[in-house]
Amino acid sequence: MAALLIAFFITALLYASVGFGGGSTYNALLALSGVDYRILPLIALACNIVVVAGSTVRFGRAGVTPWRGAFTLTAIAAPAAFLGGLTPVGESTFLLLLGGALVLTALTMLLPVRGEGGEPSRLAKFAPFVAAPLGFLAGIVGIGGGIFLAPLLHLVRWNSARAIAATASLFILVNSLFGLAGQILKGGEGRFAAAIEIGLPLLVCVAIAGQIGSLLALKYLPQRWIRWGTAALTAWVGARLLTGM
Repeated sequence: MAALLIAFFITALLYASVGFGGGSTYNALLALSGVDYRILPLIALACNIVVVAGSTVRFGRAGVTPWRGAFTLTAIAAPAAFLGGLTPVGESTFLLLLGGALVLTALTMLLPVRGEGGEPSRLAKFAPFVAAPLGFLAGIVGIGGGIFLAPLLHLVRWNSARAIAATASLFILVNSLFGLAGQILKGGEGRFAAAIEIGLPLLVCVAIAGQIGSLLALKYLPQRWIRWGTAALTAWVGARLLTGM
């Protein structure tokens, strides 16, 4: 458990530093530790909620969240995340989806982040069409989906970098809540109790690390270094998961 706590701490610290929750990496770390794959999403989604809740509130208070656009994307994705959480999948399919999501996540972390200037692309108006598929995938594998949404929004110049980060944070928070509800209904009380037994110390760990990560991002470390470090960690864990199948 000590090694897992350290790994979760580092993951939460890095992901919080770039505005994400880390659900995909939590899942992979638990899978590599031999935890029953059926309770992985329960733990990972709960950790997501703990990490991004604070950043969502901070973005809102700072007045940088584009509420209309963010609510539109989130409202489309959330029901799909709930359905994804309810969807039963076999272990091999779950691990394949998770490993692929991790590798793709690492690649998205290396994409350039848009600055504050410039006009939106004509493709920006089609952003809501990707929300439902991302929400469904998020619900199945126990992630928030913001790690995929944010790079797409940057590519189409949907809004400023801070507004996109705020939108991704809200997207992760709500999708994680809906996905967790679906996972709980699918698994029943037995899996929920098992998830609490394993996940409670991990939740405390990521709550502390998330606050430290936000502080590092604001005052000390360059965003580029943090993104590269997060991408390296994610790629390594994803590759380990896929090669071990």
